[in-house]
Amino acid sequence: MFFKTYQFELLSTGILLLIFMTIRYILTTLIITISQKKGINMARIQLMNRYVTVTLFIIALLIIPFIFGTQLQDIAFVFSSVFAVIGIALFAIWSILSNVTSGIIMFFSFPYKVGDKIQIHDKDFPLEGVIEDIRAFQLHLRVDNGDLVTYPNNLILQKAVTLVKKDAIGDYSDDGTNLI
Repeated sequence: MFFKTYQFELLSTGILLLIFMTIRYILTTLIITISQKKGINMARIQLMNRYVTVTLFIIALLIIPFIFGTQLQDIAFVFSSVFAVIGIALFAIWSILSNVTSGIIMFFSFPYKVGDKIQIHDKDFPLEGVIEDIRAFQLHLRVDNGDLVTYPNNLILQKAVTLVKKDAIGDYSDDGTNLI
């Protein structure tokens, strides 16, 4: 009985999901293509693909109630309540969201990649080391004494960063000379 009553709505939902799966495929293929041209590692590519999937899933969840005939004022009431709770929660975790947003920005426009030696010009805590990983929340930097430093993504976008010269065989030197 349910399937007969809502046959059109279920078919429309299926078509919507098919469209979103197609969009997801196109976007993830595009991300992989662009990332491979830029030499971005696979972990970061998978992270961006996960962001795309979650975003499209949320958009689909917002559209499906309209397909089933829910009135705009009903959805507005539910979403205003939900967004009030989410707004309070997001205010409490704004730093985390700032790092995730910075991670997304770094994915598309960060000029340095894993394996590059960089120098971060921070007046309180200057750093120089090799980038080991760029994650959603932080950058992993291996400093010269062997310590692993995690540096928040939102701060790396706010500080001046210098690429320390790399020689032909991939060894780094502070003064630009070969280490051979």
